[in-house]
Amino acid sequence: MASSGGSRVAVGATYAAQGFGYATAVTSLPGLKDRVGIDDATVSIVILLCCLTAAGGSVMAERLAVRRGSHVSLLTGLTLQAIGLPLVALSTSPGMLMASFALYGIGLGTVDASSAMQGVQLQQRLGTAVLSTLFACATGASIAAALVMSGLATLGTANGAIASLVVAAVIIASIVLGVRGRLVPALEPAEDSLGATKSPLPTAGIWLFGSLIMVAYVADSAVSTWSSVYLHDNLAAGPVIAPLGYAAYQAAILLTRLVGDRLVAHSRARLLVPTVIVAILGLIGVSLLGNAVAVVAAFAFVGVGVGTLVPLTFSAAGDLAPEQVHQVIARINLFNYVGAVLGAVALGLLSAWPGLGPAFLLPAILLLPALLFARRFDRPGARPEPVPEPV
Repeated sequence: MASSGGSRVAVGATYAAQGFGYATAVTSLPGLKDRVGIDDATVSIVILLCCLTAAGGSVMAERLAVRRGSHVSLLTGLTLQAIGLPLVALSTSPGMLMASFALYGIGLGTVDASSAMQGVQLQQRLGTAVLSTLFACATGASIAAALVMSGLATLGTANGAIASLVVAAVIIASIVLGVRGRLVPALEPAEDSLGATKSPLPTAGIWLFGSLIMVAYVADSAVSTWSSVYLHDNLAAGPVIAPLGYAAYQAAILLTRLVGDRLVAHSRARLLVPTVIVAILGLIGVSLLGNAVAVVAAFAFVGVGVGTLVPLTFSAAGDLAPEQVHQVIARINLFNYVGAVLGAVALGLLSAWPGLGPAFLLPAILLLPALLFARRFDRPGARPEPVPEPV
């Protein structure tokens, strides 16, 4: 059985695999668009399909984890991704592309849910905060994937996308082989599956923390989808400046997550409140500032809040019912995809009226409840004691 230190490295590697694969998939879309011959509307359908199948993958992760442990569902999801990404690369028709992305989406959702389960279980086993660092692994790997895509673009848009997808598949497959036997083991039946039949799930807590995850991904999707468009079309930023809003946002997320586990100390709420306030101010700045450079800085402010809100929410959710962590985390993870779609679609609709700038106030407003419910992140008895290592 793996030591806690070995499990920490192994779980971190799976977060990195998820981040690298997803960033490769989304940045390959321009090249795939040229290769397959599809328009922007079809790309939107592909992304929506991927979100829908990812939700199905999250449901599958719950069922697998309850029966066999989250380590099994995590390895299953990564394997599906390692199969799905090469199929995406080989796609030569819209139908094949959609089917391949659907398979990849199932793997994506399975890993989203089961990696969060593993992170929460590892945190409970260690008795110390680790989720922020784990999410930093995903963020850093996403940035690395974008750089790989940029480097392979010298092969041509389509060929570079194909090569990047193959590289991502090889990396994910290698991580699957490398972490087997080193992930956090399954909970004992008495703690998990039997407990699930005796105790009702904490529905109110699932809706509360799920809604906060949704809000975090509304903000994330809004920045990811619309920051470059807003800087270019509304603020007349040139091709050099326009992508920097998203780059600044991701850099702020990475830096915040790298230090988040140390800053959380004895209170999640004390970290949550100021960072969410910074994110709200950043979104207000995006909406009101008319200078492109200032707006780039404002997008970085948004990253500070999103960078802490996601790991802190999953951490708090894991304390709702530690004996039913698989079910709780899988169901909260479903809100992720609602937020991702809502953030992209809602801002697109609002861009017609009142305009894309004011539309960024929507995620700012939605973030306010996180401040109102901050005390729920630190309810008495929530913070776990270290779990002794099995003999």
